[in-house]
Amino acid sequence: MAHSGAEAASIAYKVFTFKDKKKKPEESLSVSIPEVLDPQYGMYVWPSAVVLAQYLWTYRDELKGKTVLELGAGVGLPGVVAASCGAAVILSDSSDKPSCLQNCRRSCDANGLQEVALVGLKWGEVSPDLVLLPRLDVIIGSDVFYDPRDFEEVIVTVAFLLRKNPKAQFWTTYQLRSADWSIESLLHRWKLNCVEVELDQFDADGCDLAGSSLPGKHSIQMMIITQRTESGHG
Repeated sequence: MAHSGAEAASIAYKVFTFKDKKKKPEESLSVSIPEVLDPQYGMYVWPSAVVLAQYLWTYRDELKGKTVLELGAGVGLPGVVAASCGAAVILSDSSDKPSCLQNCRRSCDANGLQEVALVGLKWGEVSPDLVLLPRLDVIIGSDVFYDPRDFEEVIVTVAFLLRKNPKAQFWTTYQLRSADWSIESLLHRWKLNCVEVELDQFDADGCDLAGSSLPGKHSIQMMIITQRTESGHG
């Protein structure tokens, strides 16, 4: 029986260990993430994913019992961290790429997270799977703003979810690749607010987080996107 490229490619497990030295005794969390070692597949941990995972670890007490959806999960490091911290997590990736969802499941299995749900979503498309999602408290996504051609479709999906869950927030990190990179006009069009979060606020301003070599020298930024409230407007 022939194997697909993802199945045939070798898999390596990378361990990320998050620590909180401010707590006495020190608290820590180690998670194992399978990476597919094949350049044809984006199935490895990207720098911005480690930064977002660090944010989730820092605010882990706020995640307990919350429902969290990860968009464009890939190998799912942030979602795995959220689930390990007590959140009810749904990992999503492109419905056109079942191999990505298979890798999400592999990440969950590697960390004993059998309760995590998987769903295929296509950005910009209001599919039955999108409509039928449960009530969400937090939406997360790392490097979903990667290709400018996808920016509006990502924003459309986020705007739909925030309108359906008006108290929810979208926590997202991205790697700054171009000075021309901007979603400001899209946020305005879809009535969304954005607040930038400085990395030093959650100990993510170093080059080597969670015992890894990431994010390295890459310039990572984080922002929290919410639905714009109409109060105060005439």
